[in-house]
Amino acid sequence: MSSVIHVTPDGTAETPQLALPAIPAANRRRWAIIATTTAAALLATSAAFAKGAPDDIADLAQKVTPAVVNVSVTRAVEPVQMMGGVPEMGQLPEGSPFEDLFKRFFGERHPGFGNREGPGSGMGRPMAVGSGFIIDQQGYVVTNNHVIDDADGIKVTIGDDSYPATVIGRDEKTDLALLKIEAGKPLPYVAFGDSDGVRPGDWIMAVGNPFGLGGTVTAGIVSARGRDLAGSALVDFLQIDAPINSGNSGGPTFTADGKVIGVNTAIFSPNGGNVGIGFAIPSNLAAQVVADLRDDGQVERGWLGVQIQPVTDELAQAFGLDGAKGALVSSVGDGTPAKAAGLKDGDIILEWNGKTVEKFKDLPRLVAASPVGSSVKMTVWRDQARKPFTVKLAALPSDAKLAANAAHNRAGQSATIPDTGLTLADLTPENRQRYDIPQDVDGVLIVDVDATSIAAREGMRPGDIITSVALQTVTSTKDILKIVKESRGGGQSVMTFKVAGPNGERFVALRIA
Repeated sequence: MSSVIHVTPDGTAETPQLALPAIPAANRRRWAIIATTTAAALLATSAAFAKGAPDDIADLAQKVTPAVVNVSVTRAVEPVQMMGGVPEMGQLPEGSPFEDLFKRFFGERHPGFGNREGPGSGMGRPMAVGSGFIIDQQGYVVTNNHVIDDADGIKVTIGDDSYPATVIGRDEKTDLALLKIEAGKPLPYVAFGDSDGVRPGDWIMAVGNPFGLGGTVTAGIVSARGRDLAGSALVDFLQIDAPINSGNSGGPTFTADGKVIGVNTAIFSPNGGNVGIGFAIPSNLAAQVVADLRDDGQVERGWLGVQIQPVTDELAQAFGLDGAKGALVSSVGDGTPAKAAGLKDGDIILEWNGKTVEKFKDLPRLVAASPVGSSVKMTVWRDQARKPFTVKLAALPSDAKLAANAAHNRAGQSATIPDTGLTLADLTPENRQRYDIPQDVDGVLIVDVDATSIAAREGMRPGDIITSVALQTVTSTKDILKIVKESRGGGQSVMTFKVAGPNGERFVALRIA
């Protein structure tokens, strides 16, 4: 089975289906030849005229392809149900950049890897395949974390030779992993290039293992820079149009001089196949992460300790700022470097270590890339003036510790509604990011639902938003507690809750006493 991440236009995933247009059978072959010939001509023309295209693509491919490998893994999973003779899709590996997105729309049973064995066969051992590339002759291999996550065994194939691989380290936040093989001989390798110097329109070439075919070369251009994908706050993706498909994950994108400027990671697709929109992790970020993994198997990142939100035009006007830019501090955690530096709610961070913070998502990446223990200068907008601050960075705590700190900082902002089975929280910027809640949605967030409650039986779940109670608009847990208290005092035992979720808005009646 091939490893890949698909993102569809509406955030959902669907089983690929093939359908022929309503064309007479006699003409189908002729139309198919015309369509594929035209598409191939357009792609060839696009690649040929792109800036920086080599004189001979075949020479470049011959030079770099020996360092591109196939990565195959085995995983032990529970058997899944068959759907019309085709295995039902199982779960996306934990830690994938899109795990939260799929959970948002599908709950815990979101699409991902499947099981090749049928029901009743016991524990299956499905094969997933991806790509990777060797970065030195000793046998260090870079790939995506989601390719090897939860693997029982990993095998790297170079040409006709296969080797067992060990995991040196992996980083879920950037979806990168570093493997090591022992080949007993020097191996061909490729080097990272400078992704900061790549511009939209520059020529690129992708090499990988689509659908397990191995050694496949495609060419195209860099379509855009700075793409944000759900669940990948620390990655500023390159968008490429070189065709990549299932199995290309972890493979390299090259410039005309044979340098790696991206690690292919995801595709945007309405049907599971290539539509010319792929995403690659920039090489400058990948090189830094790989160096950390090679050093001690883990990545150490700087930590500021603030919650931030975008600066809209309206907020910029309210704060007296000349334009929507920077990162607005909505909360400063206790005991954090930001607190020690004197930052406070309402500050707008405009510059970090000499670099402009154009949008709020720039800040987490700049902070994470800063050395732990370093002192960093900031420019902050406060009281309608630019003011300098210096902060000494600490190491980013583990996800578990961050979650505990967040829960502590939210004290007084969350509440359990007795008899309903619901635990609610205010819509903080952190909660919006965690549950992928759009900025234009207001209400109160459901963070937990008792599995034995009526609310659970009615389909309410964490991530849903309560927008009204008893036909009264609510924007905080205090609003709901007040309405429930007043209704109980008036002898009311059942109330209506209007709930917004992935399937739209609906009313739910819950007993409150």
